[in-house]
Amino acid sequence: MWYRRAAEGGHADAQFQLGAMYDRGEGVAKNEAEAAKWYRRAADQGDAAAQFSLGDMYSIGRGVAKDDAVAAMWYRRAAEQGNSSAQFHLGWVYYAGLGVPANYADSAEWYRRAADQGHPGAQNFLGLMYDTGEGVVEDDAEAVKWLLRAADQHYEVAFFNLGLMYVAGGGVPKDPIQAHMWFNLAAANMVPGAGRKQAVANRMMIEAKLSSTEISRAQAMARNWQPKAKEVSDDAAGPAG
Repeated sequence: MWYRRAAEGGHADAQFQLGAMYDRGEGVAKNEAEAAKWYRRAADQGDAAAQFSLGDMYSIGRGVAKDDAVAAMWYRRAAEQGNSSAQFHLGWVYYAGLGVPANYADSAEWYRRAADQGHPGAQNFLGLMYDTGEGVVEDDAEAVKWLLRAADQHYEVAFFNLGLMYVAGGGVPKDPIQAHMWFNLAAANMVPGAGRKQAVANRMMIEAKLSSTEISRAQAMARNWQPKAKEVSDDAAGPAG
């Protein structure tokens, strides 16, 4: 196998690719401990993708003993090289205090770095932080801006959060028709679970206060909704929220 020969010869990208093969069980038997070993070899050479992947393994406890502090260290190394997924995860690490002291300002900063690269999850979380004023000066208009950017990438949770903004009139005028549209989009696109059930419940609550004409208008808006812009992050991934 070429990847193995190159990896054993010290080629960092080959080490990362071999780790990924063991991680996914592609071309070799799935072996998370072996995946972690090869990720570490690449990570030690400064490979950002391997550093992020190794951080993930320590965060979850796959192939290695779970260790939030070590996970945070590897996320930071990758994040400082511009890996948007690592920046996103580091944002959550600082928000939740996983292996580091909780720090909302640091959380917002790492979310911003990932969001500026087009990471939809980071855009959603940064929007929520502007809504609540955690780590940043509260600014509902800025919250809506970032939530819309996430929604434009079809990030389903952002649909739900925009519905809430239009219900409350946060950063936008109160508009039950717009709120219905966003909850409808959330209900149609979220995976089955508590979030989707809540989107349906919120939509039905709004419907009870709308006329049939207004409901039809909101439904048409949802059917015809299209993203206004496309932002692509080549390594956008991470926990939803």
